Amino acid sequence: MTTMDTRVAVVTGSNRGLGLAIVRGLAEQGVNTVLTARSQQAAVAAAKPLLDEGLPVTPHQLDVTDIASVSRLVADVMYAFGQLDVLVNNAAVAIDPGMSAAALDMERLKATFETNTFGAWRCCVEVVPHMRARGYGRIVNITTHMASLSTMRRSSPAYRTSKTALNAMTRVLADELHADNILVNAASPGMAATRMAYGKAEQTPEEAARALLWLTSLPDDGPSGGLFHGSELMEW
Repeated sequence: MTTMDTRVAVVTGSNRGLGLAIVRGLAEQGVNTVLTARSQQAAVAAAKPLLDEGLPVTPHQLDVTDIASVSRLVADVMYAFGQLDVLVNNAAVAIDPGMSAAALDMERLKATFETNTFGAWRCCVEVVPHMRARGYGRIVNITTHMASLSTMRRSSPAYRTSKTALNAMTRVLADELHADNILVNAASPGMAATRMAYGKAEQTPEEAARALLWLTSLPDDGPSGGLFHGSELMEW
């Protein structure tokens, strides 16, 4: 098992909001944390205040919809650190608020799935071989209360269903990878004050991040294949 002070983490979509708060939380624990954005310029700008504080943060370009970009990121992380222990799939888009499932633009639907579901899946495919080789891995897929089948309802159909698919991917990977000591869980942060928040925010991004960081450092006998809000196990 790896120790906390030697871990290396990648957080996708982390130049602002919840992702940036997760990066800060990990780095403050001594984790070498890779902050990613769709442009290198945005990643560097977001990382600068953290680096100025002496936190172990590395900026890197990442577009989760581009397999070459994902492969390049993982290759660069392995070259720089020799390991990749934690993946937080945070990158997401919400581009159909209030829209109807019965009249949804299919291009909007495809764009949503491309980032929210396939983007996270691409990242998992690239990091898992390195986690398997090390015998350790923690994957956290950021989801939403809106994706729960037990409370599914109208509005934001692309966003909801893309995250429901992400939840299903979480369950499949958790079962497949458990024997390799790679624990995979989904985390719903709840409503936080981010750019994607439609409606009243219940918490700051920092508060939301703190509530889910425990999933990035689970012991080997920790949970896998769960959907959590903070420490609360939710219904799928």
